[in-house]
Amino acid sequence: MSENPLKQYFRQPKIYITLPSKGVFNSPESLESGKFENVPIYGMTGMDEIVLKTPDALMSGESTVRMIESCCPTFKDAWQMSTIDANTLYAAIRIATYGNEMGVTQTCDSCEEENDYDLDLNRVIEHYTTCQYNHKLIVDNITIKTKPLSYKEASDFGISSYNLQQQLNQAESVEDPLEKQKVFKELFEELTKVQHSLFLKSVESVEVDNQIVDNRDFIHEWLANCDKKIFDELKKHVDANREAWVMPSWPVKCTHCQAETEIYVDLDNTNFFDNA
Repeated sequence: MSENPLKQYFRQPKIYITLPSKGVFNSPESLESGKFENVPIYGMTGMDEIVLKTPDALMSGESTVRMIESCCPTFKDAWQMSTIDANTLYAAIRIATYGNEMGVTQTCDSCEEENDYDLDLNRVIEHYTTCQYNHKLIVDNITIKTKPLSYKEASDFGISSYNLQQQLNQAESVEDPLEKQKVFKELFEELTKVQHSLFLKSVESVEVDNQIVDNRDFIHEWLANCDKKIFDELKKHVDANREAWVMPSWPVKCTHCQAETEIYVDLDNTNFFDNA
């Protein structure tokens, strides 16, 4: 078959980035040759944009996975992408598609006037070059090695939490007090299991008495039976890592009353990739 004469008009990489995870927390099969530096980023295609506006694909996470694999071919399986790389990739793809600036409208809390701002998304990429993930927690003689969730794990957790919240909202309409109490008890037990699963997936291994335990069943059993002190320390550790990797804010000033505030960008695909 002859070469396509239109090939010279195919997309070309617009920018190159270094993954914040340095490839450490991505599974071997997710990244091409384990590459994490000078990763090429392409702008979205028309089809990518259509998929991003498909509700079912957005809810499942499939649209984000397809977008990343399209715009960052270095990822062979974006489901296994580390979540600490996600915001950098979202910002880079937005820059490659629409340019460095993102228009945002915000109402001033002080004077209630609307302001239009152009935010430089390079701030996101620069911010994550300085972030560090703390993967080790020591509690007494126990060393716990943690890891960020994969995009698949985070998506599953989000969907489960959303579905349970919807069921809790529906349970409010149950009129019979005993039946309502029973439903709430079952739902809260299920919510506890989902939360427990989140912490289980955050633990890579546990070292005690010079022995490293990475068997998932053993770790699951240990988490279900460990002292409250250990579980509380693990929760604090996981929460601290999550806070360390939140999106940076943009300091802005109201053009009407000069009040200073900050803007936090929502990276949800339905908002972040809306070019209107």
